[in-house]
Amino acid sequence: MRKTARYSALAAAGLLALSSLTACANDAASTTADSGSNGGGGKGEHVKIMVGGLDKVIYMPAMLTQRLGYFNNEGLDVELLSEPAGVQAETALVSGQVQGAVGFYDHTLDLQTKGKAVESVVQFSHAPGEVEIVSNKRADDITSPKDFKGKKLGVTGLGSSTDFLTKYLAVKNGVKVSEFAPVAVGAGPTFVSALQKGAIDGGMTTDPTVATVLQKGLGKVLIDMRTPSGSQQALGGPYPSSSLYMQTDWVNGHKETVQKLANAFVKTLKWMSTHSASEIAAKMPADYSQGNKTLYATAIQSTLPMFTKDGVMPVDGPATVEKVLKAFNPNIKNAKVDLSKTYTTEFVKKAVTG
Repeated sequence: MRKTARYSALAAAGLLALSSLTACANDAASTTADSGSNGGGGKGEHVKIMVGGLDKVIYMPAMLTQRLGYFNNEGLDVELLSEPAGVQAETALVSGQVQGAVGFYDHTLDLQTKGKAVESVVQFSHAPGEVEIVSNKRADDITSPKDFKGKKLGVTGLGSSTDFLTKYLAVKNGVKVSEFAPVAVGAGPTFVSALQKGAIDGGMTTDPTVATVLQKGLGKVLIDMRTPSGSQQALGGPYPSSSLYMQTDWVNGHKETVQKLANAFVKTLKWMSTHSASEIAAKMPADYSQGNKTLYATAIQSTLPMFTKDGVMPVDGPATVEKVLKAFNPNIKNAKVDLSKTYTTEFVKKAVTG
């Protein structure tokens, strides 16, 4: 069983206090993700990156960059660690256990209101890559977010980006955040099990979990935000999600290292844009396909439209994220967020032209 599956049980149990999150991050930091034959070989500058679910397709560029050998080519020894939810990756970053986090860009806004200076340095995507799934048992009762009232809706973790987006869709459609119950169920097998057992009526998740749910006939897609058009329809604009984000002070003090990371990730994004889903799947660790290579390639194919080709923040993307968060998050609604400090394009633009 992969580490992501082991830690999902923690998310499902709802251990979401800060001390518990830090404990999870400490536990995860004790082991390194399998990097394969092209992975870190112990040479070069050592950098730790916590990923909010290494086997999630939305965060695929992290492991793919390792597998393609691009970190090594830049003289970096990158250690990829995994947690089941982006909020836990955020905790590991701000506590100083890792130098970078691969998770949703929206955490940078949330953290700024809490006095933490964090910025996206490589923007992997311009759409969330998320899907609202409804259990087949409740498909007649939930035909739109207007029907979220009184329902139990799965999210990876409370305070995660799936939690944020679920709350926005509810509020946008006239349902108060107090009128439905978010349930922390992680992703992968724990999400599937919760849906199967009726612990949740639906939930927000990503591929390959989406592909598994559909293949097993357990649910149907209610809202699909894996494409820019899906993001536009559901959220009103481009929604930059998965990214490499880091503490601003660390970025400013290690610009050469950050540039190397940006170079590696931009190469990967370019490579992804010129290769098929099957070719990408073949580069990933064998166990990511869970014994079904065709289904895994299908999951990648469905999610590929969300990725950028150059790592550059999409125009108007930060404003869309701020609008979404302000709709339900009182901390952000009543705060002045300086969006210019939540991301930088300095490194990716040099990577593209260099």
